[in-house]
Amino acid sequence: MSLPTPNVITEQLTAAGRAIEHDSFAVIDREAGPHNYAPEQWPVVRRMIHANADFDFNGLTEFHPQAVSAGLAAIFSGQARVVADVEMICVGLSAPRLAHFGISTHQFISDPDVIELAQAQGTTRAVQAMRKAHRLGLLDGAIIGIGNAPTALIEVVRLIREEGVRPALVVGMPVGFVSAAESKDLMALQSDVPWVVIRGRKGGSTLVVAAIHALLGMAEAKANSKDSAA
Repeated sequence: MSLPTPNVITEQLTAAGRAIEHDSFAVIDREAGPHNYAPEQWPVVRRMIHANADFDFNGLTEFHPQAVSAGLAAIFSGQARVVADVEMICVGLSAPRLAHFGISTHQFISDPDVIELAQAQGTTRAVQAMRKAHRLGLLDGAIIGIGNAPTALIEVVRLIREEGVRPALVVGMPVGFVSAAESKDLMALQSDVPWVVIRGRKGGSTLVVAAIHALLGMAEAKANSKDSAA
């Protein structure tokens, strides 16, 4: 039996970089100790810990039962897209990794029409950005990544409940002191749409990027495993 092909797209580009990253993951595994995450969930949590050196995410992170499988299915679709609340997520995601899977990114937070509607309707730009993504038909089947704006996540929940929007996966991790925890609690009540959330006030765009990168790494490993078995 041949050994699985190592990841080359979703790993660091140099041997030294790969060694540091792998050693870091080994430290996290050792120091985290026992946990309650399923084998397919732990790589996501571990990469989030790696991004912030914060072991609180071992416990604060929660998954819909189909979250990982839904995220991987979206990635393998060949037409996946990430819709983000802020540009930071789109910039933080690795362009070569996204291109390998044919994934596009979208964010509208600074579009003039979004700003104009937010001002006219007394809402946030984040709310209007999610509504614009919906009008453009981008939310159904998408991986939605929210790391900054609780109002964006609350609007996504509304769109799911009231307008039948069906993303492939919502990575809901807005950080903050006003409505951040509440927005994630609302998302975690949804059963029809898979999600990953961080309970409480902690979160951030860096963690959304880490979670999506973890899914991309798992997708490449799964593809390599299939190739090796063929």
